[in-house]
Amino acid sequence: MKVAKPRTKVQTVPREMQAAHDAVVALTDAFCAEHLDTDYRDLARRMALALSRKRPSPLGSGQPRTWACGIVHVLGQVNFLSDPATTPTMTMAEICKGFATGQSTASAKGRVIYEVLGVNRMDPAWLLPGLVEANPLLWMAEVNGILVDLRDMPRAVQEIALAQGLIPYIPGDRA
Repeated sequence: MKVAKPRTKVQTVPREMQAAHDAVVALTDAFCAEHLDTDYRDLARRMALALSRKRPSPLGSGQPRTWACGIVHVLGQVNFLSDPATTPTMTMAEICKGFATGQSTASAKGRVIYEVLGVNRMDPAWLLPGLVEANPLLWMAEVNGILVDLRDMPRAVQEIALAQGLIPYIPGDRA
């Protein structure tokens, strides 16, 4: 009996967007290596990929440094980067200075990113791993009229919640 291998979703950059994507990723990688961490770098790479795959891609116009700044700016907002209680911490002005970009330009690119990718505050797709674990709101759902923490529910319920996009992953699988 032949067993099928599980399929993995391969995310590739469209050929026409490869140069723009690579330029943006090179800038975000360098910035994250100097000022932030690998979690921010990985999120920035994923965001650049998502933007490059949109039709039409916003990365096709404008300068790579302004898009790179916009990406870090959006990720910083979603992950409370400007909160002094977080590590790392940076202000919007510091991010913009690092990319030699004005704050109004970074905000404009950020608005486009929010709109194109449908990003919102505490969006699990763009949260740092530590914030996903720590945010109880991401795990709450109403089951039969009762608000429950899905991390405490049976695995079968968690699998249904995952399939419906209510939770980012099954907690037992992260052990």
